[in-house]
Amino acid sequence: MAKKEEAPNMVERFAEFKELKNIDKTTMISVLEESFRNVLAKMFGTDENLDVIMNPDKGDVQIFQNLEVVPDGEVKDPNLEISLSDARADGDPDVEIGEEHTKEIFFEKFGRRAILNLRQTLQSKILDLQKEAVYTKFKELEGELVTGEVYQTWSKETLLLDDEKNELLLPKSESIPGDYFRKGEMVRAVIANVDNKNNNPKITVSRTNEAFLRRLFELEVPEIHDGLINIRAVARIPGERAKIAVESYDDRIDPVGACVGVKGSRIHGIVRELRNENIDVVSYTSNPSLFIQRALSPAKISSIHLDEEEKKAEVFLHPEEVSLAIGKGGMNIKLASMLTGYVIDVYRDTQDSYDEDIYLDEFKDEIDGWVIEALKNIGCVTAKNVINTPRQTLIDKADLEEDTVDQVLEILKAEFDQE
Repeated sequence: MAKKEEAPNMVERFAEFKELKNIDKTTMISVLEESFRNVLAKMFGTDENLDVIMNPDKGDVQIFQNLEVVPDGEVKDPNLEISLSDARADGDPDVEIGEEHTKEIFFEKFGRRAILNLRQTLQSKILDLQKEAVYTKFKELEGELVTGEVYQTWSKETLLLDDEKNELLLPKSESIPGDYFRKGEMVRAVIANVDNKNNNPKITVSRTNEAFLRRLFELEVPEIHDGLINIRAVARIPGERAKIAVESYDDRIDPVGACVGVKGSRIHGIVRELRNENIDVVSYTSNPSLFIQRALSPAKISSIHLDEEEKKAEVFLHPEEVSLAIGKGGMNIKLASMLTGYVIDVYRDTQDSYDEDIYLDEFKDEIDGWVIEALKNIGCVTAKNVINTPRQTLIDKADLEEDTVDQVLEILKAEFDQE
């Protein structure tokens, strides 16, 4: 004897929906109703004369069929019509021909096949909803930090699972050189790309993306998280070296010091996360000449000639400073170019008197600091740079008074005359 199919457990069906993230109650009810209508339409040929009432709080559903009352013996389609005697016998004694009779349908009475069909339809729609919810959620999180547990590692990618068991793919190309993950290890990355080809969400994460460095600083530096310090630019050669330009919206806060922390306490954690990637933090300025000088740190620059239209910079340095500016494997100058947006060319300053030159900062006892900064901003960082620059250029480009420029020139020339 065949086992009787149980009525669909609607309580479980509703509970299954309630556990899904990012699916609102209205959508839940709509999908359940659509599933019932799809099955009923196949059974009755149409669902236009059916009312499906969902009761999510109770975990059940009521189905009503609206039939036209016709004379006895004239029923042509029992799914659309009912005879007068049958309608009156069904609890509607005052109904007349031509009126509408509403009859409640109990779905569980339609047998095993109908119930199985409903379950399959529901499961399919639930799966589609889950995929759509995952895509919508993670698409909005592109560029944000995420943590996942290593589930499996292949030659070209690593599969991570977040705390909701969503799959995150970390390609080898998006991993930092030196990354090696063990099953069960927790890994941080940023969501780089989310697509939904054929309704199959694919979430790609990255540890080489510049956004990863930004998010780590936001995590480690409260002033960045609170908006007191802004990250203006980031340049990275993953696993090797990075430069980050920051500025403060509060004059009382040193943006570089805040990012580095006492004895490097804040930046050390980021360096470890990035597999010992060296990080230079520089103070941002809208002055391109000064920004390039800071970006080329630790090299000290003699002078800079800028072509702002072509975004090119010619940088002149002491011979012993050139290697510092270029860096190991050209890394320092490459990162400085990426950070500032300028193509930087480095030249040796071959002035015969170069060894006798003095940095402007050495004259702070005689020249106001703001005047020295104004001169440095136009690429004059040494005494000889200023002396060899036309007087009118100093007045116009550094935006200084004539008397101030004359006073500076007098101080600097006197220094060399004494020597």
